[in-house]
Amino acid sequence: MRELRVEDALMYLDQVKMEFGDRPQIYNEFLDIMKTFKSQEIDTPGVIRRVAALFHGNKRLVLGFNTFLPEGFRIELPLDGSPFPVYREPG
Repeated sequence: MRELRVEDALMYLDQVKMEFGDRPQIYNEFLDIMKTFKSQEIDTPGVIRRVAALFHGNKRLVLGFNTFLPEGFRIELPLDGSPFPVYREPG
């Protein structure tokens, strides 16, 4: 797993909070998703699906989530213009 810098994580959390300042339930849901992932109740593909659905339509936040993913995983936006992100797994 690549090293996650605290500064990067805090910056991303600030972006989420600013983006959804008028809808704190979305920010809180994101925190719940991250807690669930950290406790290993969901796997990496599961956390990707949940975050992509939560931030659907917000390209910057969806792609910014790559900061939190283990080595080899990556969220990408399809070249065909589809609004639904895809992810790549290692291997």
